[in-house]
Amino acid sequence: MLLLKNGEVHTPDKTIKNCDILIDKGKIKKINPDIDAKGAEIIDVSGKVVTPGFIDAHCHVGIYEEAIGDPGADGNEMTDPITPHLRAIDAINPADLAFKDAYQAGITSLLTGPGSGNVIGGQNVIIKTAGSPIIDNRIILDPAGMKMALGENPKRVYSEQKKSPTTRMANAALLRESLNKAEEYIEKKKNRDNKEIGFDAKSEALSMVIKKEIPIRGHAHRADDIATFIRIRDEFDINLVIEHGTESHLIADYIARKKVPIVVGPSLSARVKVELKEITFKTPKILFENGVLFAIMTDAPVLPINSLPLMVGYSIKEGLPWKEGLKSVTSNAAEICGVSNRIGLIKKGMDADIAVFKGDPFSIEGRCVLTIVDGKVVK
Repeated sequence: MLLLKNGEVHTPDKTIKNCDILIDKGKIKKINPDIDAKGAEIIDVSGKVVTPGFIDAHCHVGIYEEAIGDPGADGNEMTDPITPHLRAIDAINPADLAFKDAYQAGITSLLTGPGSGNVIGGQNVIIKTAGSPIIDNRIILDPAGMKMALGENPKRVYSEQKKSPTTRMANAALLRESLNKAEEYIEKKKNRDNKEIGFDAKSEALSMVIKKEIPIRGHAHRADDIATFIRIRDEFDINLVIEHGTESHLIADYIARKKVPIVVGPSLSARVKVELKEITFKTPKILFENGVLFAIMTDAPVLPINSLPLMVGYSIKEGLPWKEGLKSVTSNAAEICGVSNRIGLIKKGMDADIAVFKGDPFSIEGRCVLTIVDGKVVK
C-alpha cells in the first residue's frame, strides 16, 4: 500500500486541501483527510498540488520515435490510401525516450496511432506511459479508434504519387466507398446461408466503426473538413471524434449541436500550411463556452510530449477557466478516449495514476515532482 499525505487534491469538481490518498493493488482505495493505514509506505505531499495523471488524447509516441529518425518512423504506410487493418500496437516501441518525458511531466496515459498520410490510416491504442517493457501489458484500450484524415495531407501524399486522392472530393469519396464496402461485408456475413465469403481484412477492421464499437478519429483542421466528417458520420450513423480542429472555434455552435468531441492542438505552431492560418489558443475557451466536449493534445513528436501542461497553460492565459484546463487533460480526455471507467479522476476504484506538482501544473514555474502509474512511483 502507498499513502499520499496532506496534498491539495484536485478533481474536476472540487479541491480538497490537506487530503490523503490511499493506494492499494494499483487502485485508489480511499480519499480523505487523516487516513490511518498501518503498513503503508507514506509519502508526504504537503504543499503540493495533486491531480489525476494527465492524458494526451492524440499523439504518435512510440510510433515516431525520438532521436532515431527514419528507422523509428512507423506511422504512415503511404503506399495505399486505405489501410484500416493496420494496428498501432504493432509499431509501438516501449523504449521510445518520449515515454519517460511523458511520465516525468505527469502524463500517465496517451492515445497513440497512425499519422494522417492516408484517408484511413489504421487503429489507435490507449496505453500507460510507464510499466512493462512489453507494450501489450500497458494497454488500456485496443483498438481505441480508427484514424482517418481529410484535407491537405492525403492530397499531398497521393498527388506526389500521381494517384487518387488528389482532391478533397476524392478523400471523401474513398472514405464513403470503404464504409459502404464494410456495410456490405457485414450483411454478407450475416446472411451468407452457409456460403463461404472471402475474408476482407480492411472491411473486417472497418466493421468495428460501422457497429459503433470504435469511433472515427478524424484528422481535420479546416472548418469545411470538419463539416465533411460530420456529414459522413450522419450518413452512416457512426461515432466521430475530431482531432486537431484548428478552425473548430469558427463553427463551435454547429459542432455543439452535432455533439462532436474535439481534441484540440497542437496550438503552439507556426502557420506552416494554409490549414493552420486560424490557429489560436483561444479555441478551447470558445469550445467550452459553446458547450463542446474537448481535450487538449500535443501531437507528439510534433510538439514534445512534456509540453502538454504548457499547452493547457496557454489556453488558460487566453481565458479558459483553470478547472476546464484540468479537465481537458484528465476527465474530458478520458471520456473522449472511451476510458473514463479507469482513468481521468481521483476517485475510489479508479486506476492509481496520479501526478504531484510543486506549484501550478499549468504555469511555467510549475514542476511535476512525483508521478504514480498503476500505483507505483515511476522515475
